[in-house]
Amino acid sequence: MSVKRVGLLGRRQALVGSVGLVGTALAAPAIAQPHRVKSGTVSIEQVQVAFFGSGNVGSGTLHYEGRNYRFSVGGLGVGGFGVSKMEAYGDVYNLKELRQFPGAYGQARYGAAYGDQGKGEMWLENTNGVMIDLKTRRQGLAVSLGADAVIIDFK
Repeated sequence: MSVKRVGLLGRRQALVGSVGLVGTALAAPAIAQPHRVKSGTVSIEQVQVAFFGSGNVGSGTLHYEGRNYRFSVGGLGVGGFGVSKMEAYGDVYNLKELRQFPGAYGQARYGAAYGDQGKGEMWLENTNGVMIDLKTRRQGLAVSLGADAVIIDFK
């Protein structure tokens, strides 16, 4: 086999490999997404205080299978600075039985508040695979970027 032919094969293989890598990279987020089945909705009100560490306390309502269930929410975490009041609403996924809802949730969050102009997002997931995707509105003076452990329990 000539040197030119080997060089041409090498370039074709590199091109095919590059296309394969790009395709895999584009498909990876879709593959990594866990299967989510919408089960209900929630609304939450809480107060958050943060100075590098953070704490929050509040309450909410789960709307599930045509009924409303009141719950308390509280937790500790890292990241952020300030004091804010937060209202959140969103969707609950993968809740098959009501008893799967209360418990410890891991939370990732970001957002900011300045006066009554503030918003952000939070994603929570517990050990039962229940996930909550929240949109937030904040009032106060705070910057929030971090992670928390959140405890949800029925009232």
